[in-house]
Amino acid sequence: MKIVVAVSGGVDSVVLLDLLVRSAKYELIVAHFDHGMRADSAADARFVEGLGQMYGLPVESKREDLSGQSEELARERRYGFLFEVASRHEARLVTAHHRDDLVETIAMNFQRGSRWRGLATMSDNRIWRPLLKRTKSELTNYALEKGLEWCEDETNQQTVYTRNRLRKKLASLPASSAERLYNLWHEQSRLRWEIENEIEQRGFPVLSRYFLTMLDESTAKELLYDYVWRECGVSLLGAQLDRLWMAIKTGRPNTTWQISQGLEVRLLAKDWRVYSSEK
Repeated sequence: MKIVVAVSGGVDSVVLLDLLVRSAKYELIVAHFDHGMRADSAADARFVEGLGQMYGLPVESKREDLSGQSEELARERRYGFLFEVASRHEARLVTAHHRDDLVETIAMNFQRGSRWRGLATMSDNRIWRPLLKRTKSELTNYALEKGLEWCEDETNQQTVYTRNRLRKKLASLPASSAERLYNLWHEQSRLRWEIENEIEQRGFPVLSRYFLTMLDESTAKELLYDYVWRECGVSLLGAQLDRLWMAIKTGRPNTTWQISQGLEVRLLAKDWRVYSSEK
């Protein structure tokens, strides 16, 4: 089985790569994306190249100068690159996300106003995340025990970033809280898969405004969320989904509603069309 391993050079991905190499079960390709947002990012890329040579693995890398751009854009470009590499090699993408990452992402989602899907994050079945049961400290201890080397990202300590501020707050929580949240995530991810599978199997005529308004609100919103995600790759927040639902119910034909930055809905007499206004 072919595996594309996303390696940033940090301790998490270095540990992941070492574990996969030691398992000797997979054909591995190392992938590294240099976003150019830090002065020393080129050094990380060279470090990852060296890791690949040490393990005798091919390394695919790409650099973009995204200095001054948002974290969200950098993440989007990184995953675009990683999925492209995985597709080209007909391989599965694997990332080094661990339990601390999961807890932080859930906290960020709820802070942004996410609905229940914010608890079912990291559920993309295109990505294998084998370290989600492990904590950051466990990974660091493994690296120290095995004498591994890694790159430290100094921006992880800068409180200007939302995730870093949350990380410091979450560090004070007892370990049992993170364990309970992990168990909730596991159950919610299972339910999310069942809901999305049911939607796909039934093939609801979601473009009909009449059909949607005949449903109860919670069911209609689930269909709307799923449809927008499939069509535009946009994950709507609670307030954005409420606005879309209001447009479907009450909007006049031949009007356009701004649902979020870069996303608009065009209302017709019976149907509606959603599209990205940034394309």
